[in-house]
Amino acid sequence: MKVRFLFSVLILLISVSLGFSQTFPVRGKVVLRKSDGTTTPVADALVEAYRTDVSRGKMPSAKTDKKGNFSFAGFPLGQVFAIVVSAPGIRPEIYPNVRAGMEDITITVFEGDGKVLTEEEVRRLLQGAATPQAPQPGLSEEQKRAIEEEEKRRAEFEEKKRKIEQTNATIRRALQEGIDALNAKNYELAIAKFDEGINADPEFVGSVPVLQTNKAVALNRKAVDKYNQVVREKNQAVKNEAISSIKSDLLNAIAATERALQVLESASATGNQAAQAAQYEEQKYRAISIKLDSYRLLFRTTSDTTKVSEALKTLAEYEALEKDKAQVEKARLGLADALREAGDAESAIPIYRKVLEGSPENYDAMAGLGLCLFSVGVAAQNKEQMQEGLDIMQRFADSAPDTHPLKSSVKDAVEYLKMEEKLTPQKTRPTQRRRGQ
Repeated sequence: MKVRFLFSVLILLISVSLGFSQTFPVRGKVVLRKSDGTTTPVADALVEAYRTDVSRGKMPSAKTDKKGNFSFAGFPLGQVFAIVVSAPGIRPEIYPNVRAGMEDITITVFEGDGKVLTEEEVRRLLQGAATPQAPQPGLSEEQKRAIEEEEKRRAEFEEKKRKIEQTNATIRRALQEGIDALNAKNYELAIAKFDEGINADPEFVGSVPVLQTNKAVALNRKAVDKYNQVVREKNQAVKNEAISSIKSDLLNAIAATERALQVLESASATGNQAAQAAQYEEQKYRAISIKLDSYRLLFRTTSDTTKVSEALKTLAEYEALEKDKAQVEKARLGLADALREAGDAESAIPIYRKVLEGSPENYDAMAGLGLCLFSVGVAAQNKEQMQEGLDIMQRFADSAPDTHPLKSSVKDAVEYLKMEEKLTPQKTRPTQRRRGQ
């Protein structure tokens, strides 16, 4: 008896939110220039950041550590700040024109009365283009040279800052244009724009993971779009060419997520503040989610069915990060179904079992596991596997709604096992493992 399986053509869908971090860290250090020209770190200094592109507003204050270092977890892109440093025994110092992404600021302060400026004083001094206190007269030549060196260093830093601002502008523009193209389903343009943003600063953790994961989404959607166009193509040569292109796009999507993870891992290794670490963890989760979807699509489109071990590793990484059990179950089912439809029933079996261990009445997993056991059992003429498959499928056939897409295939398989293999369904739990399984 020839077994008929109903595998209807399914339109493959991807639903991945587009995320972009709108803040970048700001870091630096405060050093005290002594009367003898030497410098020393200033510990426990108050570091305040006032917004200067508008008339009011400031970030939460920071303090310097024992080495004089300070850090702000994130300044919003496009906003301009002035950093004000105060501490006992020094005169307050204003450092203007600070923007998101500046991470090597050095603020030099001088001995003074320890005054803490009010916001009103800071803004009045900035409007007058003045400093809190002009350098005192009677400085030695060594002190004058030190101040000149400081001015030179600040000019060099301003140039570096200008280049950073240009790079940030390029990244923001490329990202937005890429997202606009992605939403318009112009995937080639979206990929090109994301690459433009990546190339502007290929190592910057503030932008590369976001750009790479969005690029992966564009590649996945491009692959799905092409597959839906050729799935019913009669010309095998045309179809083969399209499948080859789909495979290339999906493998490139996987490579993009791996690059995002590499950059995040390098940044994590440097030791970040808690808020920043949480942001990196969220981006890591997104990259792994998209990567898992790329593997699923490789199997669903049958463009590459050799990456099973890599896909299972990615699934394990996803399971370790995802806290929502329903989402974990959904991911497992998606991968198991893709493997089954690609003809790899053996790899799908343990994944379906995991789903049923947590949700014994899950019809999708019940049908998938039954069909896989049936397929592997018939191929190997393994009566034990066929029997377990029959027991699970009979339970599914008796309880699942008639609208379930696998109902017809399951009934055909059950009929075959009863008529051709002379097996009789037994009442057992669907998650029960047979000996040797």
